Amino acid sequence: MNRAIELKKIRRSHAQPLSGKSVALIFEKPSTRTRVSFEVAVRELGGHPLILRADELQLGRGETVEDTGAVLSRYVDAIAIRTFGHDRLEQLAEASSVPVINMLSDTEHPCQALADVMTVLERFSNPMDLKVSYLGDGNNVCHSLLLAGAKAGFGQMCVGCPPGFEPIEPVVELARSITSATGGSIQITHDADEAAAGAHVLYTDVWTSMGQEEESKARRLAFAGYEVTQGRMKLASEDAIVMHCLPAHRGEEIEAEVIDGSSSAVWDQAENRLHAQKALLEWLCQA
Repeated sequence: MNRAIELKKIRRSHAQPLSGKSVALIFEKPSTRTRVSFEVAVRELGGHPLILRADELQLGRGETVEDTGAVLSRYVDAIAIRTFGHDRLEQLAEASSVPVINMLSDTEHPCQALADVMTVLERFSNPMDLKVSYLGDGNNVCHSLLLAGAKAGFGQMCVGCPPGFEPIEPVVELARSITSATGGSIQITHDADEAAAGAHVLYTDVWTSMGQEEESKARRLAFAGYEVTQGRMKLASEDAIVMHCLPAHRGEEIEAEVIDGSSSAVWDQAENRLHAQKALLEWLCQA
């Protein structure tokens, strides 16, 4: 995080540690921020990004993930993948001899969480003083936020979600085990107002993610009452910021007046994907 903040300040003047190196960026899911931020990150570090869509690879015709990883790692210095099942990511990493980065899986979204932590640290000086609250689906974004926030030493992390949409227990248990060393606490509640009360950060995500479109009507009903609204912002801390990993559906999980208002850190958060990922790439590829 410290290096990411430094790279942000010296964006146009830092060294290019990826000079002469190539990074394969595999997209099995569509993307805006992840694709652009990773491609720009690799280029600004002096490397060559190879954008690879599943329908352009033999992956789309039945070649195994393991074979793909074994071959690509003979060509490139790192591989990043945005995929569906987390098992595909693990299979790729097992077969690869170069670093493999999770650009997103159905279970975790760690690069988003790096940008999230960076954004919070830019706004607040003492992580242990903070209450960071997430409202909505206990999905991959929520999972990685819990884990990254626990490692960053956030004082209190709270998830407000409807029954049946909690983050999975192994992630909650892991986050709690991390807080035993870093301090802080993890709370899961079905009361959105309780989650918002006193929060320094109110975070939300779309209610219907890619691949869940057939569930959208049922999800809107289930998540009604978990919106980030102007009224709910009044329950939060006076200096609270609003975060959203985007894309946003104004009028569903968040009010337009909130995401576009003075408390919004959403656009800094989106920008910070670039800087956090540059720090990650630099760290992984410097050997």
